[in-house]
Amino acid sequence: MRILLATDAWAPQVNGVVRTLTRVVAELRDMGEEVEVISPDQFPTFPLPTYPEIKLAMGAHDKVQERFKAFEPEAIHIATEGPLGLAARRICLDWKLPFTTSYHTRFPEYVSARFPVPLAAGYAYMKWFHRPSGRLMVATETMREELQRHGFLNISLWSKGLDTEMFHPRRQGEPDVFAGFVRPVWLNVGRVAVEKNIESFVKLDLPGTKVVVGDGPQREELATKYPDVVFAGSKFDADLAAHYACADVFVFPSLTDTFGLVILEAWGAGTPVAAFTAPGPADIIPESGAGVLAIGQTSGLAEACLEALKIDRITVRDVALGYSWRACAEEFQRLLQPYPEPEKSRFWRRLRRLARLRRKPVPTAGVA
Repeated sequence: MRILLATDAWAPQVNGVVRTLTRVVAELRDMGEEVEVISPDQFPTFPLPTYPEIKLAMGAHDKVQERFKAFEPEAIHIATEGPLGLAARRICLDWKLPFTTSYHTRFPEYVSARFPVPLAAGYAYMKWFHRPSGRLMVATETMREELQRHGFLNISLWSKGLDTEMFHPRRQGEPDVFAGFVRPVWLNVGRVAVEKNIESFVKLDLPGTKVVVGDGPQREELATKYPDVVFAGSKFDADLAAHYACADVFVFPSLTDTFGLVILEAWGAGTPVAAFTAPGPADIIPESGAGVLAIGQTSGLAEACLEALKIDRITVRDVALGYSWRACAEEFQRLLQPYPEPEKSRFWRRLRRLARLRRKPVPTAGVA
C-alpha cells in the first residue's frame, strides 16, 4: 500500500512525536509498505515564534499538491496541525479524498502557556482541523475521553512503542554517566520549554541531584534560576539510553503531553517513573508497578519521587517488554481505514480517479 504522511514534526526536531513518526515509518517500510513523507525539511521554512528550534514550511500548498499527484497515495495520514497539515487537509477536501489524523500534543494548552490565547479558541481550531478526518488517532483512553468532552468525533486508540534493545538496564561493565553525582539522581528528558512544566520538577526539595536532558527556549532561564540542577543538553541514541539507565528515578512533570514516550524509554532502562496525574501517565502508570502518580496536577510530585525510588527495577523492565514498535506500526496501518468503515469501493474509487487524472494525456493541437 502507498501511504502518504504529512507532518510538520520531523528531523532535525527532537521530540517524542518525531521519534514516534520516524520509527513507525521505518517499521512500515520493513513490512513492505511504500511510504512518502512530506516534512518541513523539504521546503523553505521560518522559525516558530518563541520557539526557533521548530521550523515551519512556507508556501507549501502547490508543492504538496504535486507530491500528491506524483505519489498517487492509497492512504493519507495528516499527523500535525501546522502549515503542511493544513495544505494536505485542504487538498484532501478539495479532491474529496478520505484521510486520517492524529493528536500528539495538547495544542490549546501549549498555546495558552505561551500566548494570551483562551483555551476555547485553541480547541475551536483543533475541532475545525480534525472534523473532516475519517479517524482521529490518540494515544490513551484518557485523551480520547477528554477530546470527546470537547466534541471531537471518530476517535480511536493508537498506542506507542519502544525499542527495548536500545533502551535497556545498565549492564555489567558499562560506565555510570552520573559517576561522582550525589545520589539519588532524578532525571527529566525532553524539550526545556514552558509547556513541559519542567520548573515544577527542578524546584522540588529532593535529596541528591536533579538532571535535565534536553534543550529548548527555557533552558538558559532555568539554569540561571536553579544553579544546583544539572542541565546536560540534548543526548541521542546510546548516550541517551545510558542516561536513562543510570538514573534512579525518571520525573515527568508535563501536563500537556498526550502520552509521554519518554516514560516508556525510562521503563526500558528499568528506571521507575514519578509523574503528575495527567493524560498519558494516568493511563499507563496505575497498576503497572513501574511508577507512582502524584496526588494531583499541582502537588505531591516530591512524595511520588520518593515512593518511586523504592520500586524494583526488574519489575519496571518487565513492564517495558510489553511494548513494541512493530505492534505500534501494525495498529497504525489498520487505523488508516477511515472510521466508521465506509464502503471500500468508494474509498478506492476516489483514489483511482486521482491516478487517472494524473495519467490522462494532454490534448495537442493538430498540425495544419
